[in-house]
Amino acid sequence: MASTSTSLIPLRGHGRKASFSSSPAKTALKKALRFSFSSRSSVVICVKSSSGAVKYNEVVVDEEMDKIRRLQNGSDVRGVALEGEKGRTVDLTPPAVEAIAESFGEWIIKALQKERGRPVEDVTVSLGKDPRISGASLSVAVFAGLARAVCLTFDLGLATTPACFMSTLLPPFAYDASIMMTASHLPYTRNGLKFFTKKGGLTSPEVEEICDKAAHKYANRLTKVSTMLNSPPKKVDFMRAYAKHLRDIIKERVNHPIHYDTPLKGFQIIVNAGNGSGGFFTWDVLDQLGADTFGSLHLNPDGMFPNHIPNPEDKTAMALTRAAVLENTADLGIVFDTDVDRSGVVDNNGNPINGDKLIALMSAVVLKEHPGTTIVTDARTSMELTRFITDRGGHHCLYRVGYRNVIDKGVHLNQDGVETHLMMETSGHGALKENYFLDDGAYMVVKIIIEMVRMRLEGSDEGIGSLIKDLEEPLESIELRMNIISEPKYAKARGREVIEAFRSYIEEGQLKGWALDACGDCWVSEGCLVDSNDSPAAIDAHMYRAKVPNEKNEEIGWVHIRQSIHNPNIAINMQSSVPGGCQLMTKVFRDKFLMVSGMGKTLDFSQVDKYARLGKMG
Repeated sequence: MASTSTSLIPLRGHGRKASFSSSPAKTALKKALRFSFSSRSSVVICVKSSSGAVKYNEVVVDEEMDKIRRLQNGSDVRGVALEGEKGRTVDLTPPAVEAIAESFGEWIIKALQKERGRPVEDVTVSLGKDPRISGASLSVAVFAGLARAVCLTFDLGLATTPACFMSTLLPPFAYDASIMMTASHLPYTRNGLKFFTKKGGLTSPEVEEICDKAAHKYANRLTKVSTMLNSPPKKVDFMRAYAKHLRDIIKERVNHPIHYDTPLKGFQIIVNAGNGSGGFFTWDVLDQLGADTFGSLHLNPDGMFPNHIPNPEDKTAMALTRAAVLENTADLGIVFDTDVDRSGVVDNNGNPINGDKLIALMSAVVLKEHPGTTIVTDARTSMELTRFITDRGGHHCLYRVGYRNVIDKGVHLNQDGVETHLMMETSGHGALKENYFLDDGAYMVVKIIIEMVRMRLEGSDEGIGSLIKDLEEPLESIELRMNIISEPKYAKARGREVIEAFRSYIEEGQLKGWALDACGDCWVSEGCLVDSNDSPAAIDAHMYRAKVPNEKNEEIGWVHIRQSIHNPNIAINMQSSVPGGCQLMTKVFRDKFLMVSGMGKTLDFSQVDKYARLGKMG
């Protein structure tokens, strides 16, 4: 008889359950395990192999912790707060939010103690929210969590994301930290949290640290019920102070020679708030400065967003705003997203200005004030935008997709002595050095309004759109998506494998003529996406951009591939300056990369295949 030996094989994987094959011995064992695993269980499973050897697998079951970790969304927290989405279950529950808020409060206290070199007391944290209907119950959870961390709390009520940050700076408030409860433009069923200190928004690694601490708290609590508040937070009308702050900026910088306090007199400006938090800009900023805002749309907050998605990239939002501008012969139309950290505009001729056009408009304004400055954008912007910026004497730095990535790059460039006054992502997130590097949709609009008034005072009868009349648009532009075929908890790793394989294929010359793109003059290399300086930024999602030439080695377009930090998929953006270029690049991508590398087995690339065959999405 063969001798039997045993050994302990610890499995240290995160969030992995015990796995069983279909052998009779293991099937019997599986049926015998009739107990449930808690998040703190350390389970030893004994399996007898066909050779008679008995092996033990020590499995750490931490599904409870994974519930919290999966809520991290880059530098934010986002999840499903209400039932109503097919295929999605509620995961942003009050107990989860309470654990995250408590961990954030503890994180703030620890950071302040390290900064000041002494114990701290009376740490103050404010909370604002957009009008989502889940906001009330989740707000209680936030305040309960902050109370557990022994923080003093202040309720800003309906607010905007930029206002929450400004509540840490503007006197007499100047709170130590702030939280904004929002899920931006996502459906009414979603919600989330954005975190701020006086230094700005938290980074992805910082939010990851907070969520990891919250995961331990959540998993080790015997009851998953949020604590009731013993005493309510102090209510504060901060939006009134924030609106005055914006009004004062317009008055001071326009410095109107006739009516200083009403510099917008004679201008008609239409606001489309999309039933989000942006209505205040109409009542408390524009109206107070003398503007005619008749014809404005969807100003009343409604957490169900009944008219359209509050999003400057949304076609319906832009079309309705355009129609209102033309019908009322207005001077400007404004579109805000839900929490007003993004915006887009419509000029007096009804031309929508978002994406590359909005970046060009802001670049034109900023380069007037700061000649030669560097402008950072994400790497999906067009070659035509680069020419627009450089023709005006500016420098264009392409960087990773993700507004936090773009803003942080601008901060780092300034620290390294490279004057960088504007950082913008094609989604509409834009930050200025003069405004604390804060992505503030209202402040962006303020800058545009000031320039519009200045043009009128200088005798120009052209609208704001005239500043970008020489911006050319790419001949072709397309975005395709490939879902990752994997369990959600493994999707990020699978996506990273695909992205890195794409990079390797280009470096090895397997995609003939394709080369990783680089702008070269701001310490960025490897596709304008990976820092090669002494203090590289953390990568929250892998991505690369490749330039594609024709037979004469002339660049005719580019392909940008990236992981989504919101969903388990990979996005491919392409632009081409020749007819049929995007379809040709898609075919090469499908045939020479996906099919040859074997990465196609990891992905549902049906959309890519369809576009390669038909040259159209539908």
